[in-house]
Parts: sequence; structure tokens; C-alpha cells
Amino acid sequence: MEKVLVLDFGGQYNQLIARRVREQHIYAEIKPYDRITPEEIKKAKYKGVIFTGGPNSVYDPASPHYDPEVLNLGIPILGICYGAQLMAFMAGGTVSDAGESGEYGKTKLSLSKSTIFRGIPSGIDCWMSHRDFISKLPDGFKTIAVTDKCPCAAMSDVKRKLYAVQFHPEVTHTEYGREILTNFLYGVCGCSGDWYVEDYTGELIEKYKTELAGKKVLLALSGGVDSSVAAALLSKAVGDNLTCVFVDHGLLRKGEGDIVEKTFSGRFGLNLIRVNAKDRFLEKLAGVKEPEQKRKIIGEEFIRVFEAEASKIGHVDVLAQGTIYPDVIESGKGDSAVIKSHHNVGGLPSVISFDEIVEPLRDLFKDEVRSAGEILGLPRELVWRQPFPGPGLAVRIIGDITEEKLDTLREADAIFREEVGKCEVLPDQFFAVLTDTRTVGVMGDARTYGYTVALRAVTTDDFMTATWTKIPYDVLETASNRITNEVLGVSRVVFDISSKPPATVEWE
Repeated sequence: MEKVLVLDFGGQYNQLIARRVREQHIYAEIKPYDRITPEEIKKAKYKGVIFTGGPNSVYDPASPHYDPEVLNLGIPILGICYGAQLMAFMAGGTVSDAGESGEYGKTKLSLSKSTIFRGIPSGIDCWMSHRDFISKLPDGFKTIAVTDKCPCAAMSDVKRKLYAVQFHPEVTHTEYGREILTNFLYGVCGCSGDWYVEDYTGELIEKYKTELAGKKVLLALSGGVDSSVAAALLSKAVGDNLTCVFVDHGLLRKGEGDIVEKTFSGRFGLNLIRVNAKDRFLEKLAGVKEPEQKRKIIGEEFIRVFEAEASKIGHVDVLAQGTIYPDVIESGKGDSAVIKSHHNVGGLPSVISFDEIVEPLRDLFKDEVRSAGEILGLPRELVWRQPFPGPGLAVRIIGDITEEKLDTLREADAIFREEVGKCEVLPDQFFAVLTDTRTVGVMGDARTYGYTVALRAVTTDDFMTATWTKIPYDVLETASNRITNEVLGVSRVVFDISSKPPATVEWE
């Protein structure tokens, strides 16, 4: 299998770079710059290396640096933003403070002929975010792109297959950004594109059939995409030896708990234990308004309920988790023995006896997990369910949580999702929020004083940035009329037109 290394220097788009590479059917893995040596890179036989961006200045002695020997391995390298400056610095060039000439946001870029710009117009818009610039090129390099303010917006040393761009080709704001990456991966690195989720999923099933043969496996099934796909995969690998504990905390959307139970009890026939713990969670959340406190209470209580149910099962050989690649990256760890910082059921090892932890999805991004779910036969409505916060509706209710408010939000949210679902093109995420604002209304010639429901819909490629979706007015009108007429206690509906940034997708 061909592999490309994304060497992380603290860039905010490191995961996005790796995803862009995998979209080309080339396996990419991210490693922190201080966790791998040039010798290890050479030994791993990577087809190429990509240096990520980062928030530092390369001329600062405290900034992340790397062994210049990596430039002499004969492996193609692409530096992006800080990675471009680092390449210039390591090769003997000069990087300087641009002062007031720093560039941020959409910028006009003029390109020269280059392998990485093959088939791309000579003038495009790119996304810049830098205060430093390459003021003197290293020996052997030439400038292949400029902007009005940046004399070296891209450079290359063709002989050594070293390329660097000051802009960010991985973000959607850069025109032809994916084509630039494609040209590097196929035109410079010589990749053929041999990595497919379909093949990888089948390989995982065969792998765990062998490794987990005869072992008892326990999985905490949240009903989310990750744990659901992990359950489907392991069910095909170990069959009856898999037991899933689904803790229904009563904070799910309308009908979701029943969908999860029906899917995994009926379709796969696995051993499923559903724990209806709504009352327990609501008791713990009573009077709590602060969102972070809500999250902590829900996370802690989930563990306690899971422990209580799992202890009834007896000895467990393997604890399985729905950990995915972003979890691994964000924890900064690559070893299952130290994954406490990111797994969903932290603390369980001290309570339940098991020999190992298995994370079948730990090398997959979310979109790849969804593809695997479809391959495994999960229903599309479960696989492609929209991102849903772990604390559930608790963080879509502003203020304290009550059963009445949960019922109100479930109904309003279901109506909104039903009406938007009729649109030809769907937003990437859409939901309702029950605010803590009450307003005066009139119904049947009588004064009302009900809740305000906010509707939220965003369009995004990566959830790092998002724009509010322009839902057709007639759809919004129908949703609003239905909510105020069908949902008791709601007298006003508003539509959130905030983008990210400055707002976030969720309200809490």
C-alpha cells in the first residue's frame, strides 16, 4: 500500500491535508514532527512527505524545526505555509518578517510553469495566512508563484523533487487546490492510487476474525456513527462473541433510540443490551445551566451506567471502541495503551477485567467511516446521520434541562429536519435549538408567552469553517408554521444566519 506522510508542525489544517490525500486513493498518515526521524521516514518507504503549516516563525529558536537531512532522502516533499518557510530555512534560504505586508484570506496568485501547476490557469485565487515570507531562496530553488505582496508564493527544486507553497491548497477557498495536490501526488511522487475504503474494510474483518477468534468483546454503543460502524464490523468478525451496551440517556433526537435498537437487534442479530437511563441522567442534570458542566455530568454518568451493566456480563477479553483517526491525532498518541485522553469510556479499565483494547476504526476519518458503514450494510439514515454532540440535546437546550423542554425540542427539531429533508440539496448540518428566551405571542385571540426556537443550517466542507445555508423561504415558512402550530409552548421561530467564524456550528 502506497503511503504519504503528513508531518505535523502544529498546523490547524493537518487533518484536512491528510483527507485531501486520501481522497486521491492514497493512504496518508499524520505524525508529529518530533515523533519520527528521517531514517524512520526512509525505512517506512513513504511515496512523499508533506510539511504542514504552523503558528510559529522558523527563525525563532523555540519554533518547531526538523533535521535538514530529510531534504536529501530522495523522497518528494511539499511544504505548505510554515512548512514552505521551514523547507527554505533548512535548505539555507532566508525567512523574514513581512510586517504590514502579511497576507490573510483570499489572495490573487500568479503561477509559472511547474509540474504541480500542470493544467491550472496562470492566475487563480488562493488562501493565504502568513506574516513571514521567504525573502531569499535557497540554492537550487526557483520561484514558481508570486502575489502582489509576496515575492515567493511558491518555489521548487525540481532536481531534488522539493516543492513549497506559501498558500493553503488543501482548503476549498484556494482555486484548483485539489488539482495542485493531485499533481504533486501523481506527477511528482509517482503514486498510482491503490487505497480504497472497500478493500480496507474487508481486510479489517479478516484481520479481526483471526486476532479475536474465541475472545469475548464488549463495545459501548452510543448510537453515533463511529460506534455503530465499529459494532457492524466487529459483528461480522466475531459474531456472537460481541456484546454491545447501548446507554440511552434520554437526550437523543426523536425516535433515535428505537432506531439504534431495531438496527442492531434485527439486522445483525448481535447481543445488545439497551439501558434506558433517562431518569438517572435528568436527575443529575436538574438545575444545571452551564454547558461545560452539562457535558461533564453526562460523560461521567455514562461511564457509571456502562460500568454497572458491563459488570453483569462477567469476564471480558477485549474492550472495543469507536475511536477514529482524528481522536488519535488530537490526543497526540499512537499507542492504544495510552488512549485515555480520547476514548469514549475512560476509566473502565479499573472496573472491568479485559486483556486488550481494540479500535477497528482508528485509522479512518469520519467520511471514510461513513463509507465503511454503507459497505457493511448499515441503513443510510444511520450512517449519514448529521454530526450530533455527545451530550445530545442537552447542549441544544439553552439553560436547564427538563423532560418538558426535551419533548418540545424533539418535536420542533423533527419538524425542521422533515421539511428541510424535502429540499433537493441538503445542508451539511441542520437542527433546532430551544433557547431560554420567552416571547409574547397571540394564538386564538389569546396572549401567549412561549419559547423561542432557533433553526440552524450550515454548509461546510470540513466543519472548520461553515457558512449559513440559504434555505428556501417557503421551506422556512412551512417549518415555522408547523412548529408554532404543532409544538405546544413555542410562540416564535427564528433562523440563525451566523457563519463560522465568528460563530460555531452548535450554540453551546
